[in-house]
Amino acid sequence: MEGECRWGAGPRLTRCPAPLAVLYRRLPPQETKELRLQPQSSEEAKAFVNAFLKLSMPKKEDKAIQDMLTRKAVVLEHYAKKKTKQKRKKTKGFTAKQRREMRLFEIEPKQQRYAIFLPLHQLWKQYIRDLCHGLRPESQPCIVQSKLLKADLHGAIITVAKSKCPSYVGITGIVLQEFKRVFKIITKEDKLKVVPKFNNVFSFEIDGFISYIYGNKFQLRASERSAKKFKVRGSIDL
Repeated sequence: MEGECRWGAGPRLTRCPAPLAVLYRRLPPQETKELRLQPQSSEEAKAFVNAFLKLSMPKKEDKAIQDMLTRKAVVLEHYAKKKTKQKRKKTKGFTAKQRREMRLFEIEPKQQRYAIFLPLHQLWKQYIRDLCHGLRPESQPCIVQSKLLKADLHGAIITVAKSKCPSYVGITGIVLQEFKRVFKIITKEDKLKVVPKFNNVFSFEIDGFISYIYGNKFQLRASERSAKKFKVRGSIDL
């Protein structure tokens, strides 16, 4: 029988080659009627198979398709179209020069009033209490100090305790802005002061705890300071 599979003498399975006519032969009338198919000639069936394979298989030449048909086993694979990912456009922010020209961080003279920022100081005090889980007499100063070094100081009342420039000593006010190298503070006299961190020692008090900040080791932005590990030193000079 044509196309019959037989067992050889060895352990391998061999298949007898079937003629190509079997692939393109016309279906019997009874099967055509049951499947509700329109009868086709062998040439039409051959043309249909070739057209179907061209659409279903990877793009190949006609010769390559004919070579695959002679192998008796054709694997039809579905090739999904690769979705091209659209690159997200990153929104560009303002440069430092543009921010200076637009004066985004400048406080208007009419807003430079100490009383306006007292509610900000109250919010800062509550923020520090929550950060340190309550400031109690039995709290360990080292743990409190390590948390205060990474805390946001906007709203804190700080005082210049020591300085190599005598005119800075004693300046006290609420921190309105903290930059990498300076503090901008508003005093009780409604004067906006720009105090450099370099060569200055600052102090602030909350619930009886007094903390000192050595400006030489504190020249960081608030966002950078939160991730920095500060080393414990025995003494620090100005």
